[in-house]
Amino acid sequence: MENESPIYFFTASILKFQRLLSDDNFKDIIIQSLQHLVKSNRLKVYAFVVMPNHLHFIWEEIFQPDYKESAKAAFMKFTAHQFQKRLNLDSHETLANYYVNKSDRKHQFWQEDPLSVEIYSRSVMEQKLDYIHNNPAQDHWNLLEDPIQYKYSSDRYYEEEIDEFGIITHYHEVF
Repeated sequence: MENESPIYFFTASILKFQRLLSDDNFKDIIIQSLQHLVKSNRLKVYAFVVMPNHLHFIWEEIFQPDYKESAKAAFMKFTAHQFQKRLNLDSHETLANYYVNKSDRKHQFWQEDPLSVEIYSRSVMEQKLDYIHNNPAQDHWNLLEDPIQYKYSSDRYYEEEIDEFGIITHYHEVF
């Protein structure tokens, strides 16, 4: 099947690799943003994992002429604003950890220049899918033994057809 928009393996990290996303409240902000972008038909999510200090997605942006910014920019901006609100309310972390001396902002949550690599074949898609889904079980994270148990991942969707967050499109639809 020929695809209209490119599909990307996307990685973004928290500033200075701080473990902001260890707290499920911050992971939920990520999910809320993805849900909104999927619901408004701006994004298709084929796979994801939210780790303590970074995330990986396989996604496809759907061009919508009514929006001024890309879905990726909207995601990064929304999540950063929500992180700041959450840290202002209550958290084990302090907002000062994300202070930057920049002319356009006082706080920054995402490292600059997130990685986007186009996925051009089914074999590359499956390789990236395996990488994403196995990330929580890697020794240096030691989050759990079985990746299917990790809530903030699409692994359960591909193994048991359970899409807890309602955001996944199966990659077989495009590859």
